Amino acid sequence: MMSHIVDFTNVSTVGLESSPVASSLAGLRANEARYFKNKYDFVFTVEPAQETQTIVDWVHHILQKERNIVIASPPLETALVEVDDIRWPYVFYQNGLAINVLYTLNDAKKRAVGFKLSEGMDIPFELNTFKFARQKSKLAGIIRGSYFVIKGQY
Repeated sequence: MMSHIVDFTNVSTVGLESSPVASSLAGLRANEARYFKNKYDFVFTVEPAQETQTIVDWVHHILQKERNIVIASPPLETALVEVDDIRWPYVFYQNGLAINVLYTLNDAKKRAVGFKLSEGMDIPFELNTFKFARQKSKLAGIIRGSYFVIKGQY
């Protein structure tokens, strides 16, 4: 499989088929694609995680160093958005979790890790100390989200 553009008009589970919540994870992925298209006119493209290990490793390194978090679920796909001096990598996991890192290149005070849970999945054990807010999405149903501010330099 190669990279593909995420279509938020016709939601597809391509690349996410092994997830027990594939359809809601696909909706979550499409929701993110729609956000970046509407806000930044950016085309959201995903690639298999095994082909973009540097993105997965960077996100996992930040999680480990900042909060000693190790994600148990296998990563399925990644995306890398670079707009307005922000590097915004995404990792989509088999259990339905999506993690993004908002990493501003010019302002160390505006950096954070975001977690989004697909509808139908439980909160992963490694994230059970976080409080999750709910948001409705036409594409993804109920999305639960949380985040933490990054303190270090990566």
